[in-house]
Formats: sequence, C-alpha cells, structure tokens
Amino acid sequence: MLRLNTRDPGFAAAFARLVADRRETDVSVARDVSIIIEDVRRRGDAALAELTLRHDQYALASDADWSIGAEQCREAFDALKPDLRAALELAAQRIRAFHVKQLPKNRDETDDAGVRLGSRWRAVDAAGLYVPGGRAAYPSSLLMNAIPAKVAGVERLVVATPSPSGQINPLVLAAAHLAGVDELWRVGGAQAVAALAYGTDRIAAVDVITGPGNAWVAEAKRQLFGVVGIDMVAGPSEILLIADGQTDPEWAAADLLSQAEHDPAAQSILITDDPLFADSVADRIGVELAMLPSARVASESWNTHGVIIEVASLNEAPALANALAAEHVQLSVEKPEKLFKQIRHAGSVFLGRLTPEAVGDYVAGPNHVLPTGRRARFSSGLSVLDFMKRTSFIQLDEAALKAIGPAAIQLAEAEGLPAHARSIEVRLGI
Repeated sequence: MLRLNTRDPGFAAAFARLVADRRETDVSVARDVSIIIEDVRRRGDAALAELTLRHDQYALASDADWSIGAEQCREAFDALKPDLRAALELAAQRIRAFHVKQLPKNRDETDDAGVRLGSRWRAVDAAGLYVPGGRAAYPSSLLMNAIPAKVAGVERLVVATPSPSGQINPLVLAAAHLAGVDELWRVGGAQAVAALAYGTDRIAAVDVITGPGNAWVAEAKRQLFGVVGIDMVAGPSEILLIADGQTDPEWAAADLLSQAEHDPAAQSILITDDPLFADSVADRIGVELAMLPSARVASESWNTHGVIIEVASLNEAPALANALAAEHVQLSVEKPEKLFKQIRHAGSVFLGRLTPEAVGDYVAGPNHVLPTGRRARFSSGLSVLDFMKRTSFIQLDEAALKAIGPAAIQLAEAEGLPAHARSIEVRLGI
C-alpha cells in the first residue's frame, strides 16, 4: 500500500505516477486477442468450441450445450428464495425507473427560413451483452446492461456468458428471465465478443456490445470497435474515498475493500485530512481482510494498488479527484455538496457517510457500468443512449431553397466542389 502526503517535496512526482498507472492490457494480451478474433472470424463455431473447451473446460457438442432457453431461465427465477427474488425484482424496478427517464425526445420543427429540420431516435436492432462468469458471476451486471437496452427498444437482446465446467450461476439465469433476454449463449472471453461482432452459423451478429469483462474481453471490444458499437473499454475497478476524521474507520475500510475484492488489479484510494484517521483505516483494513472470504483477491489489490493520501485540507481533494477521474468517488463527509460541486470527472459520485458505493452496484438505480482508467474525463456510464442512434432529417420547399440555397452554392464553390453547387443550382434555375 502506497502512502502519500501533499506536504512532502516528492508528492507531485509520486502523484503523477499514480495518475499515469493504468493497470490495464499489456502487449501480449492485445496480441493474443487479435489471434482469437481472427480465428473466430474465419472458423466461426468451430473456433468457439475449441476455445470454450480449452478455457472453460466445457464441451459445446450438441445443440443443447450451446445455449440456455427461456424456460430454464424462468425455472431459475421461480426457484429463488423469496427474499432473494424480491431483492432482484427491486433492483430491476429501480434500474428501469431510472433509465426510462433517460429516453431522448425526437425533434421536428420549421425554422424562420421555412426549413423543416429535426432528429429521430431509434434503437439498434440487436445488442450483445457480455456477463462475466469466471472469478464471480454478476446478475447485477446483466440487469444493468439488459434493462437499458429493453427501455431503448432493442428487439433482439443476446447474452454471452462463460460457463466454467458447464456451470452458470442460477441467479444470472433468473436475472435474464426478469430482464427479458432473448438469447443466452454459453461462450465467454474474447471469442464471445468476436462471435457477437462478426456472427457465426449459430450466433447472429449484433450492432452493439456492452458489458464488463476481464482484460481479454476489454481488449476484444477495443479491437472490434467500428465493426460494432461498444459501450466503453473497461479496466479494473476503482474507488476513491474522500473522508474526514469523523467517518467511522470500520466503514471506510469496508468501502475500500468493496472494490478491492473485484480483482487483484482493482484500486482503492483514500484521501483524508486526518493522519490519525488514516492510521486507523489502514489498521482496520487488516482486521476486515481477516474476516473476508474474498481476502486473497482483496489483499493483493490493496497491498499492490491501495493508496492513502494525506492532505492539509479537504479543499485539496477535488483537484486530486479530478486528476484521477475515478470510476467511483465517495464523499464521506458531513456536508458533501461543497466537494461535489467541484468534482468534474467521475463515473459516479456517492454523497455522504450513509451512501456506500455498494448500494449503487445493485439497487440505487443509476447504472454501475462506468468508465475506468481516467476515462471519466471524456465518457459516461452506460445509459439508454448506448443502445440508440439519432438520425437527423431536413425538408425544404421552394421558398426555403431560395432562402438558403445561394449561400450553400457560394460555400461549395469556395471548397472547389462544383457538383455540390450544381445540384442546388439546377433546382433554382441558375
């Protein structure tokens, strides 16, 4: 765990190294993914079967081995314990309610020149959702991806998820039923992303691929962007906790470890103005790790990538937060609004001591698929708009063409494009 202090002479250089540390795909992963993509593009289902057997120890032999039907998903949902089923339904309801309000409005208007213009929003025809199934299964991610797609109006919703040794978490199947997934394929990794992008004999291609995954999945999405649309290139999870000395160290430690347990490459950072509080949190993390079933992963993450930054005043924290542009920023202070107003770059912000980031992962409503690796500087979390595209339209009558056409002719001629000018001139009789 790295400990920094803004008062130290070497802080600026050390913080710059922290900001630059992306913890993401290396050259070997990019090379391997490129080979996998080309193999799936050329050999389709045969490549998928070979790679699934090699990486997941699961044989895609008969038709029944490849996919899971709607009836099996419904049975998994019905078999849930009542409390768990109610929790899943609450999450779905809140996610849907939040994302319905993101639906954009069409525009259709006529301006002063008599030109009709506007834009029309439509959903993509098909979306592919990647749901991890290796280190942990995430039914919450399925809901967070599938529900915005359904709200957008996507007609064909396809899930790809690995099934190590043939096993898929029943809660993932239950979430697929609740979200209205149309197809669920037992393939994972970069090969699944390639299959969704190019299509195979069994799996028809999609228009957009969303959802988190490991380094190979993220790299496959990066390489295939342009063949299909993607939500983002997601890296290891991050949390930045800004806390004063009045925060309970036990709460702070639990918050930091909530992201550390995702992945050994995940990063948890604490910024505080209280050195004694920083000491208490560091000590408490050891206690929490001793109780966590996920301690091996969380401990590696904290010991390798964890950071505590001491500041002279929390007034310094927003500038540091904006430089880090973290996936999750948690403001554990009495009056978070002042700091919140100064946070320009963050995937999602959690306000106050009683708002742990983990609530946002499940039942708050806003999407938990968020930009990592400082991408919050220029991108946003998953939304309904990731499954939609906007088409503009224009309509002119004779009067409107006379009003604005001559200016277009002048600009076309100035750009050396006489055919552009001619297509307007012939309509104006020039």
